[in-house]
Amino acid sequence: MAVRVVAVAALLVVAWAALTAWGAVVQGNPAYAVLLGGTALVSLAVLWRSRRPAAPRRGWRGAGGIVLVVAAAVWIGVLGWLRPFTAVEPALAAMRSDDAVTVTETATRVVLAPAGEASGTAVFFQPGARVDPRAYAAVLRPLAEAGHPVVVAKQPLGIGFLALGAFDAARGAHPEVEQWVVGGHSLGGTVAAIQADDADDAATAPAVGLLLYASYPADDVSRSLTATVASVSGTRDRLATPADIEASRADLPPGTDFTVVEGASHAQFGDYGPQPGDGVATISDDDARAQITAASLRFLAGLTP
Repeated sequence: MAVRVVAVAALLVVAWAALTAWGAVVQGNPAYAVLLGGTALVSLAVLWRSRRPAAPRRGWRGAGGIVLVVAAAVWIGVLGWLRPFTAVEPALAAMRSDDAVTVTETATRVVLAPAGEASGTAVFFQPGARVDPRAYAAVLRPLAEAGHPVVVAKQPLGIGFLALGAFDAARGAHPEVEQWVVGGHSLGGTVAAIQADDADDAATAPAVGLLLYASYPADDVSRSLTATVASVSGTRDRLATPADIEASRADLPPGTDFTVVEGASHAQFGDYGPQPGDGVATISDDDARAQITAASLRFLAGLTP
């Protein structure tokens, strides 16, 4: 009976994730879609086999069955937690190509390319945990309109630490870029700091800048990181709080530029709706986005040869 209950619960979670986050599931990195599909197939197979009464299990077989049921329940919880925050407008509109920006997608990245002459400085961006990469299109598109190619990682399962090699892959895919700014939101910024620190002394296409959105490094990079750093944060953020950002000063190189957007929350660095645990913004999404984009453009202007 417990096996059937768990199998049904798994199917319900798969259906819930697919129905409520369909765009992010099919447009994001395929890893989560594969997990959903695999879970659904296994659950259906379990339900099919459980039609026939099973002989009672005793001893280690019975204990093993309990362990499997508990493990399956944990798996269902993880699968539900991994459900992505889906991009909403105006990010979706910003994903459309026009005469200023050409937007292309692969299974592992979104690329916003200037339609005209491109700068030699490009931006590689890591989304926040479980956030649809398309959610950053509206805030980052003006960077592409200003001539800077933008590459947004599609992280496996929406976790930046599973995309540590994504920056090197983007560099290989865009040999025309002379130098990179590596950026990220929340957990994505933490991963971006690692990637920038690794690539700041590269002989070809180095990371010359680190752009943090509501984020900070996991370790002290104040001496090892030679890239120029900009931190953009919000006063109403309750996930990367103002106190967290202030504390990060000691872990970042001297001269790091800190821009604080008064009234902005954590989720306003992208367009994906409210986020549990976040503060309540006191400025509009449009106002927050405009200030975040403006700070990013100022940072890039200072790095472009």
